[in-house]
Amino acid sequence: MNKTRAYAALLKAEAYRLGFEFVGISKAEFLEEEAPRLESWLQQGRHGKMKYMENHFDKRLDPRKLVEGARSVVTLLYNYYPEEKQHDPAAPKIAKYAYGEDYHFVIKDKLRLLMAYLEREIGSISGRAFVDSAPVMERAWARKSGAGWIGKNSLLLRKGQGSYSFLAELIIDLELEADGPVKDYCGTCTRCMDACPTGAIYEAYKVDARRCISYLTIELRDKEIPESFEGQMENWAFGCDICQDVCPWNRFASPHNEARFKAAEGMLEMPAEEWFEISKDVFNGLFKKSALKRSGYKGLKRNLEFLRRSRK
Repeated sequence: MNKTRAYAALLKAEAYRLGFEFVGISKAEFLEEEAPRLESWLQQGRHGKMKYMENHFDKRLDPRKLVEGARSVVTLLYNYYPEEKQHDPAAPKIAKYAYGEDYHFVIKDKLRLLMAYLEREIGSISGRAFVDSAPVMERAWARKSGAGWIGKNSLLLRKGQGSYSFLAELIIDLELEADGPVKDYCGTCTRCMDACPTGAIYEAYKVDARRCISYLTIELRDKEIPESFEGQMENWAFGCDICQDVCPWNRFASPHNEARFKAAEGMLEMPAEEWFEISKDVFNGLFKKSALKRSGYKGLKRNLEFLRRSRK
């Protein structure tokens, strides 16, 4: 076995031991196919007010500009599908990924352990770990590594598991044997497109962030959500799982085994009226380690007030 294959096997074995559900490897190179797509999407303004998407265009497309001497991009998937859902069907909905502790911290901890292991076993390695926090085109790298295919809702889909997985990357200067992509298994299905209440999936494989409920409830920092979306939010207060919930591949989703993703005590049991009357102290106590901190108390209250108005 040559070194690139041996090192790849070593890395994958340890990553699986740490709880990752998939590990794939790509050669660190320019993402030629993605360049025109990204440029067109940005020029059309489909990213809305996420101005950070316009930054570091070259770095998004070439990992060697992010990590000097990069040879390999390692894609890792971590399951977050919960065993339990919110109990009150009338309660404002929270995206499943935000039930427990903020995934950035959980997965970064595991990536640090993985890097430390590689350095012990192989020697000095230069690189960086990324968890949705830098100009890295995660889904493009995941597709190249064979983690799955990009679905019509623009999310990564994986046979036998679906799309309820966090994506993370190691970009390192170690040469590893690369894996290859898998085929697209969406076929003629358009359930995600048909189910999106705001029409955000305006074309197969293309999403207009400005119409996406996740964007409107998390990324959009305006004082108010545009009135034109009243009655279309389907009770989502933070994020949205509609296009995932209707996807046939997610019938294979299995519950995660990560204790830190367990929902904060009492969160899933909260009835609708408690959500609408939530105080800042309760918010801070319940969500002190949660991704809901992303919107903050004011952001969540804005979303809840918008839903309340929509109910009238």
